[in-house]
Amino acid sequence: MKKTIKLSLVAASVLALTACNQEAAKPEVKEVKLETEAQQQSYGIGASVGNFLNKDLADKKELGIALDQELMLRGFKDALAGDAKIEEEKIREVLTALDESVRAKQQEQAKAAAQENLAEGEKYLAENAKKEGVEVTESGLQYEVLEQGDGEKPAETDTVKVHYKGTLLDGTEFDSSYSRNEPTTFPLNRVIPGWTEGLQLMPVGAKYKFTIPSELAYGERDLGKIPANSTLVFEVELLEIVKPKEEAAAE
Repeated sequence: MKKTIKLSLVAASVLALTACNQEAAKPEVKEVKLETEAQQQSYGIGASVGNFLNKDLADKKELGIALDQELMLRGFKDALAGDAKIEEEKIREVLTALDESVRAKQQEQAKAAAQENLAEGEKYLAENAKKEGVEVTESGLQYEVLEQGDGEKPAETDTVKVHYKGTLLDGTEFDSSYSRNEPTTFPLNRVIPGWTEGLQLMPVGAKYKFTIPSELAYGERDLGKIPANSTLVFEVELLEIVKPKEEAAAE
């Protein structure tokens, strides 16, 4: 089934290229009628294919893979005429090889990006550690007291309620309870190590800034918004240590 879908996408991509080339060759653009549902559906399919093709070719070009559009068009026309120059088995073979090449190049790029993130993080941490008010723990966690609290400090086994904002080193915000206008509650021993360690330093009512090395955050995992080997910056307010229901009821 996957091979069939893959071939269909390639054929659809070439179809979109054909349409584009035909339009470019005409001095006058034929009026597009989208009055009936069938017309809209037909146009919608073509537009969807065009969007797919545009992104797919751009992504491959960024990886250094350039496809010959003329040969793509020729293959499409030959196949429509029942005169494809490559057998179906060979088509599957070359498309599989293309997929493998794309994956290999993507992995190379991801590895290079992860190494760059690691180096940038190490440089940032070294500079940040020199700033006034920044403390560094034995694990490498860096913290700064923005507002001091006077409440109890949580233990690793406690559940806490916090407000927080998380950013990458370039200031890109990837998560924020402030944006959701709702504090977050979680067991302290079920979050990233930098949070587990850092929040135990905070009395209730305090607001700290944490700069967390990648090994105390998400490490080599690429989470999309958080690239692999990212050093993370959090501003955290410790609002409450949440007591178990039975303990709260006893009070």
